[in-house]
Amino acid sequence: MPTITMTSKGQITLPAATRAKLRLVKGAQMDVEETGDGKIVLTPKPAKTGDIRRLRGILKYDGPPVSIEEMNEAIGRAVVESYKRSIS
Repeated sequence: MPTITMTSKGQITLPAATRAKLRLVKGAQMDVEETGDGKIVLTPKPAKTGDIRRLRGILKYDGPPVSIEEMNEAIGRAVVESYKRSIS
């Protein structure tokens, strides 16, 4: 089990292997829980998702522009088809 050391400012550094395993990056936050037997449990908080606009352009579509109405109709057809497959 790795040992960590606290700095004079009260900071600790988790070993690189632990950070990698937990997918922790700079700015990651954790909940701190004190157990009754003197142990401390650190639980990583989920990463903040940020602004949805960052996702723009990740899916490629080379076809003609589609209206919201056309999208809704296509979704409706897919739902009906999925339902029909589930009951047959």
